[in-house]
Amino acid sequence: MKNILIHGLGQNSKAWNTVKNELETKGLPSIAPDLFELIKGRELSYTAVYQAFSKLCESYQDSLNLCGLSLGGLLALNYAIQYPTKVNSLVLIGTPYQVPKRLLKFQNIVFHLMPQSVFKNMGCSKKDFIHLSNSMVDLNFMASAAKLDCPALILCGEKDKANMESAKRFHEVMNNCNLIIVEDSGHEVNRDNPYKLVSILQNFWAEVD
Repeated sequence: MKNILIHGLGQNSKAWNTVKNELETKGLPSIAPDLFELIKGRELSYTAVYQAFSKLCESYQDSLNLCGLSLGGLLALNYAIQYPTKVNSLVLIGTPYQVPKRLLKFQNIVFHLMPQSVFKNMGCSKKDFIHLSNSMVDLNFMASAAKLDCPALILCGEKDKANMESAKRFHEVMNNCNLIIVEDSGHEVNRDNPYKLVSILQNFWAEVD
């Protein structure tokens, strides 16, 4: 079994360092790919990122426990929908069932005002980052998610008001699914409350394995 941790938009693989290290000490080695490194040299778009992520998943013969935050959750969900027999379990953290267009437009205005150095720290340029953001505007996996049968866990930080409705919607429509609101956490649960997240993942993966 391979455990894969997928970072969100605005993060890179280092966002999982604490979670990854703690899981390692508990006998749960995990992989945390850097999405921007996977498509280095290619145009940054959701389709390109998903294709690279899918290729990575296909390189493993094992079944997969996928855990993704935000963009990472969308990628994990997309892959589980396309390759349901490959996915053993699914954890979606702060994942929108439909990307809110008005919020995305506002975020892109903010991104335009941010210095280039912020994006270089994530491993991409400002232009590429905004292009990726715009390429996600029409994503909506709710109907397909309702057809999934693999064990799923929906997580949302208690302070992540923007994604709370999405978490509840996923919980309502998905089969074999539980919802956990993570205390003392905003959107980035992997950074805000990593030790609680490790405990949740440890218990969940023990059940599904």
